[in-house]
Amino acid sequence: MHDDEVSTDASLVRRLLAAQFPHWARLDIEPVRSDGTDNAMYRLGGDLAARLPRRPGAVRPMDKEHIWLPRLAGSLPLPLPLPLAKGAPGEGYPWPRSVCRWLDGENPTTGRVTKMDRFADDLASFIRALQAIAAVDAPARRGPQLRSWRAAGAMGNDDP
Repeated sequence: MHDDEVSTDASLVRRLLAAQFPHWARLDIEPVRSDGTDNAMYRLGGDLAARLPRRPGAVRPMDKEHIWLPRLAGSLPLPLPLPLAKGAPGEGYPWPRSVCRWLDGENPTTGRVTKMDRFADDLASFIRALQAIAAVDAPARRGPQLRSWRAAGAMGNDDP
């Protein structure tokens, strides 16, 4: 847990929904297990998810997603967790948050070669389609450029 991290739970999510999106307030709410530290995720019923930033630094990327995911969705070969609503601070929670579509799936694992091959093909198609989109007014990258990693030797090899 980070020093600036805000605690969340299903009760908070229910209060936030009831206050701003009452049509979703009666859905089942289940926390989604994640190793991520930026956002807490909660499944809402079978088709939705609530995403709450845990730290101040996670708020700005969410704002960008509300703008860019709908713009990108029609040009990409895989579905995106499109934002459906953006909540305002309230109920003791300090930041905006998202309600978005839930996408069923599973984490890729080794040992299932056919699924891994399909995953690799899907990922390659997605990256090619994403690279083909004009980046006019696109947000800046999230992390350092890959060439800076290579320059620092962080990629584990010296190959160009």
